[in-house]
Amino acid sequence: MNAYPDAAGVPDRVPNGVPNGVPVDVAGLAARLDHSLNGLGAVARTGKLVEVAGTLLKVGGIDASLGEICTLSDVRGRVLQQAEVVGFSRNLVLLAPFSQTVGLSRTTRVTGSGQALAVPVGPALLGRVIDGLGQPIDGRGPIAAETHAPVYAAAPDPMRRKMIDAPLATGVRAIDGLMTLGEGQRLGIFAAAGVGKSTLLGMLARGTACDINVIVLIGERGREVREFIELILGESGMARTVVVCATSDRSSIERAKAAYVGTAVAEYFRDQGMRVLLMMDSLTRFARAQREIGLAAGEPPTRRGFPPSIFAELPRLLERAGMSDRGSITALYTVLAEDESGSDPVTEEVRGILDGHLILSREIAARNRYPAIDILNSLSRVMPLVVNDVHLAGASKMRKLMARYAEVETLLQVGEYRSGADPLTDEAIANREWLESFLSQRTSECADAAQTAELVRAFAGDAASYGS
Repeated sequence: MNAYPDAAGVPDRVPNGVPNGVPVDVAGLAARLDHSLNGLGAVARTGKLVEVAGTLLKVGGIDASLGEICTLSDVRGRVLQQAEVVGFSRNLVLLAPFSQTVGLSRTTRVTGSGQALAVPVGPALLGRVIDGLGQPIDGRGPIAAETHAPVYAAAPDPMRRKMIDAPLATGVRAIDGLMTLGEGQRLGIFAAAGVGKSTLLGMLARGTACDINVIVLIGERGREVREFIELILGESGMARTVVVCATSDRSSIERAKAAYVGTAVAEYFRDQGMRVLLMMDSLTRFARAQREIGLAAGEPPTRRGFPPSIFAELPRLLERAGMSDRGSITALYTVLAEDESGSDPVTEEVRGILDGHLILSREIAARNRYPAIDILNSLSRVMPLVVNDVHLAGASKMRKLMARYAEVETLLQVGEYRSGADPLTDEAIANREWLESFLSQRTSECADAAQTAELVRAFAGDAASYGS
């Protein structure tokens, strides 16, 4: 039999590469072989489902890479669903399915796409609601995409990021006055359940001075999604908003992907030179979804059962927001405060990455003061960069009086403090009612940031007049 069936005239044996003393045209032979192989076309990389292990699928006989999207189909070629490669185990590929595993069998075929997940982006996204995989779920038909953006992308080069040097008006007095945000800042909103977190997000979505809102809802109750869109955001808020939603019943991979999809959408608008407000509710549920995937893939549990990959994914996700050389993404991430002691690993990690934290307090909410922001325990790290010294002095004085009142509140309740014993305490008592009024705000009210700043600057000069 001829050893080179595609090369006519080549003998069975080629001693020392020289048949009959004539040199072989190796380059020409290689070119003909390459042409023949190219003519065969690309061979589909197809494997077979071997095992369903909890929320993971184990597939054999397929060559796929991490992050690749695979299609699952039955023996008749009917597409059942898609899945993403999340790991490897010996000679098997581990997939996380995008939906339920009902209907899969040992005859299910798995075909690799050679591509990672990408989301359709463009101006047509405004006012739309999409799922955690970038597909529309609002019943308004397909999205006329301008292009597709990969959900995994690198953060902006730190040396090409613009400095944060401009304040961002939010319309919330407590924030604009006492913990001013900067355009391109990343802030964590730490709150327990039921203290007005979603209501505050709605106020920020309606009142913040930005071009585009991207709101990511991860692990929410199904009934809350429409309530948030129609009652909290409203028609005016939705006009400049893209909502990404993966409710609690969706697969862990979709809940995790929602965070990346929302960030990719925000990055697209930032690259168009726009000021984007990205709000993600919540980062804790993103971490829980990643925990489900990591543990199912065989990662060892560490603090609170979270695998090590969580603490690598958080900075990769959060660093994508912020300033670039084109536009800005100001990002607000909510974190569920599960532990009052602050020992929750996700809380600790996020607090160390972001540019500030805003604490919502149950005690303040119980006093019916909304938004229930705990000013004394909240911090904006970029505030000194975006306001003048007089504003800083006014905010510092307000915080100082609030702190002093908190120290003597118990004495006041039992009647143990006598007026005139301490000038600072007397000033704190005199200004208590005005400060509470300043920090309180109706959900429908959008405070003028310039007027708020003027009140704070004036407070630096003469606080006593406010309590009179």
